[in-house]
Amino acid sequence: MTTGLTRLTLPLEGTIERRLLINYRLDTAIARTLIPPGLRPQLVDGSAVAGICLIRLTHLRPGWLPPSIGWRFENAAHRIAVEWDESDGPRTGVYIPERHSASWIPVAIGGRFFPGVHQHARIQAQDRPEHISVRLTAPRTAVAVDVRITEDWSSSLFPTLQDASEFFQRGNVGWSPTRKAHALEGLQLHTHRWHVAAGEPLHVASSYFDALPRGAATLDNVLVMRDIPIEWTTPDTSACSKQRLRTHSGAEMPVDVR
Repeated sequence: MTTGLTRLTLPLEGTIERRLLINYRLDTAIARTLIPPGLRPQLVDGSAVAGICLIRLTHLRPGWLPPSIGWRFENAAHRIAVEWDESDGPRTGVYIPERHSASWIPVAIGGRFFPGVHQHARIQAQDRPEHISVRLTAPRTAVAVDVRITEDWSSSLFPTLQDASEFFQRGNVGWSPTRKAHALEGLQLHTHRWHVAAGEPLHVASSYFDALPRGAATLDNVLVMRDIPIEWTTPDTSACSKQRLRTHSGAEMPVDVR
């Protein structure tokens, strides 16, 4: 099967300068309406897990170029933890219904020369050692986040910070609709060093999650990553059965997920 018209022929390398993972406990029935058939919510303690990834990338470039030539991006992604079946068993990752970038480069070439369709957004971020603030404004999406770095861990989904860290480290494949919205295309994140810290949410607002039925999405925890060398490739997955992707209008189109 195929995953759309684009394929990353060479790895992209770079550094996560800062990554905020704002995580919600999501009602399972609601989660099923937000993801395409062929994927299913990955459950923790009976709930789906969803959230927002607010990431600043530096030195992003094809692997054969030196870091000094790389780009710097401020990006965001709304995501839902999912599972799917392959010939050797179930796999885990995330479904990404929305990607945004403050740079026009991902907007122009995402979904064409590498997987990941991005919408343009104005993103304002202030990063300090103990406090991070991010504001995203786009035509149909708004996010406002203030987080304090802390050593105290609080979550109803994950008993420990280590449990949360392992959950998100395993879900390193992200699927999102192609530009023609008839297939899914994927990116797989490889990290040369994985480390997360706890964040205390001082203020979190997301038009995406706030628009869901009352009580469907409950803010649960925040993870913070800094200075992590990374590599992005297309997912190394085995063939699985042909699925169907439901569009916003309710119609169904063929989709191949792998």
